[in-house]
Amino acid sequence: MSLRQMEYFLAVVEESSFTRAADALHVTQPALSHQVKALERSVGGALLERLPRGVRLTPMGRAFLPHAQLAVRSARQAERAARAAAGVAGGELHIATVHALAVGLLPGIAARWRALHPGVSLVLREYGSTDALEEQLERGVADLAVGPEPAQWLGPLLRIGREELVIVVPFDDPLAGRGAVRLAELADRDWIRCAMELLSDGVLVLDRACGAVGFTPRTVLRTEHTSTAVRMAAAGVGVVMAPAHMVRGAVGEDCVLLSLDPSPRLRPGGPPGHRPLAVFSRVPLTGAAEAFAELFGARAPAVPAAGARPD
Repeated sequence: MSLRQMEYFLAVVEESSFTRAADALHVTQPALSHQVKALERSVGGALLERLPRGVRLTPMGRAFLPHAQLAVRSARQAERAARAAAGVAGGELHIATVHALAVGLLPGIAARWRALHPGVSLVLREYGSTDALEEQLERGVADLAVGPEPAQWLGPLLRIGREELVIVVPFDDPLAGRGAVRLAELADRDWIRCAMELLSDGVLVLDRACGAVGFTPRTVLRTEHTSTAVRMAAAGVGVVMAPAHMVRGAVGEDCVLLSLDPSPRLRPGGPPGHRPLAVFSRVPLTGAAEAFAELFGARAPAVPAAGARPD
């Protein structure tokens, strides 16, 4: 069993066709078929069912697929890490993050990176939840992650500050002239909810915070993306809780941001109204990955200077 054979197998699965996979890999179809059959002999059974029009996975193939994907991703990540250790002169850096940070925090960092390291391109992978972000990083889809600090992470981790959650209202809202609002004052308001809302210990932060002051948010609209929810709030559909930096990235100055006073605690032991952010990885940060992490110390907007994780 070889890495190339697994790459060929994955290409056939992705294309659902030996012919299209051979074209994508720039090899002949007989050569591709030979390698896949050799892989099947190695594992002891058929991984693919050949159909008149295309292919599909056998039960053995379905069991084999995630392990082949992880092996190929890990090999590619190992190659990138080895090249990155030599410097930041060229290549790619794969970064995983959550949608809110991709919209509000990373554009300025990415622009600074391009100015300093034009030879290294960035590949950004966005996820809808912190659980998905951590799971995918563990599976090797990226060289590092930028996101809310994991509750438990065994690999390298660099804290890069905290983000504030705020309440978003339109300019003509009765609360727009204030700098802060108590959550209890919003008990009779309509709320916009998002599929990408922050979770803390498996519970939606907004539900926990509102429950602590005696009410359940009355939902009038649900969206998939935080940026959509913010735009709806700016238009006056309802109020929404969102990261301050993401709000500015999504709608600029078209709405009013209200701090929560007193702000709800987002995780046990953490400061009220904020959640910690971090850069973290499966392996030590070197070369391009280390250089990217270092940018947050001085360039990340709306986040304090980075500091090393204490032992």
